[in-house]
Amino acid sequence: MQVAHVLILVGYITVMLLIGAWFSRSKAVASGDDFMLAGRSLPTPVLAGTMLATFVGSGSIIGGASFIYQYGPVAGIFFFAGTFVGIVCLYFIATKVRRKSHHTIPEMLEVRFGKPVRILAMGIILVAFVGITAYQFTGAGYIVSLITPLSIAQGTVLATVLITFLALGGGLKSVAWTDFMSALVIVLALIATLIFVFLGDLGGIGSYVNRLDPALKTITGTLTPVQLLGYFLPLLLLILGDQNMHQRLAAAKSEKTARNATILFFFGAIVIVGPIIFLASASTILLPGTEPDMAVLALASSGNTPVGIGGLLLAGAFALIVTTGSSYLLTCSGNIVYDLAFQLKNAKPEPAKALKLGRWAVLAVAILAYVMGQFFPSVLALQMYAYTMYGVAITPVVLAALFWKRATPAGAMASMIIGGMLTIVWEASGMSANINAVIVSLPVAVVVLIVASLLSKPKQESLKPDHVTDTAQL
Repeated sequence: MQVAHVLILVGYITVMLLIGAWFSRSKAVASGDDFMLAGRSLPTPVLAGTMLATFVGSGSIIGGASFIYQYGPVAGIFFFAGTFVGIVCLYFIATKVRRKSHHTIPEMLEVRFGKPVRILAMGIILVAFVGITAYQFTGAGYIVSLITPLSIAQGTVLATVLITFLALGGGLKSVAWTDFMSALVIVLALIATLIFVFLGDLGGIGSYVNRLDPALKTITGTLTPVQLLGYFLPLLLLILGDQNMHQRLAAAKSEKTARNATILFFFGAIVIVGPIIFLASASTILLPGTEPDMAVLALASSGNTPVGIGGLLLAGAFALIVTTGSSYLLTCSGNIVYDLAFQLKNAKPEPAKALKLGRWAVLAVAILAYVMGQFFPSVLALQMYAYTMYGVAITPVVLAALFWKRATPAGAMASMIIGGMLTIVWEASGMSANINAVIVSLPVAVVVLIVASLLSKPKQESLKPDHVTDTAQL
């Protein structure tokens, strides 16, 4: 244990708590819209920062690093490529998403496909997002155990409490600004660590290439092309239909802000993902035998970096994971409030009541996510399950709602049910250990969506021009 690391972590947590407390004031958060969409006021840098920090959490610095440690840097590029392709696509739909400005994805789906689709989508999203929240708790617990005498289990409890506090207090306003700060710190820490590791420990790029295991230099590592595709697709599908991304675009000051933020998001992801790929693969040389989940973080705690840089990397990674966890807690609470509570009562959301219900929902989801996290062997395993469930069952229907006017409620329902059930069966059977469920369930979900839609009648509203539908919602 390094005292300096502990002090840096404590200092960082203190700053995050102060930001959370500031945005918890009644003046800052007075309604459900403030809580869920930051009053639709986020500027470009903060919006880009929160999108970056939300998507690049423990799934990248722990789950992604684990993948690279096992299969190599080139395979790692393909693993993360889905993120970048997804961001490019997100740029082109940003204007439409900001214009519609729905609180949740199921709310948007109801406009096109009706209430039954909304309810089903809510259930699937909660199943997937509670899983994503769970591995943020676990990932943050790993970091706490590296820095302090606490065990992983104890660190997970501490992280759960902090993540829940940030989401409970200021909602998206609090989360967005802590995201922005965390993104800046992790970028600086990763770049500094990369410089020290490659120049000080490895002796340059040439030495790194020469010392890298030949099996890790191949395009697919030890995976088959089909297996590698099974890792690429979940990231792509998640970011395209991710409720978090859609909510953040809806929280932008304007449509122009939303599009500009996706550009910054793209370049920010490069600056974070690049060092993760190099550092995780460098660990196979410098720290052979380490736990794959700790491939990047172990470099900070093993003496391969100066104490200050190592402490900043650990604290930045911790903060990044914490803010990602807060984002998913927040978005799950939105589903419970807007897609469940008010729908069951068939009542219009009241600002004050939505705020109160949202906070109770955050607490409930946090408890459920903590329990769920105890049943998966690793962050990467939980990550692939959650990404696949969402990407298969939700993303095709979201894209159809935005771009295919012939899509019908029957097609949407059939696609979500069959895609989701097939994913669960594949995971439960253990076959995902060889081939990710997305390889099988995605094509089936898409075919079912198309065939069932062509065999049934669309809602008349879905055949109207976009501007007519949008105007009717205002």
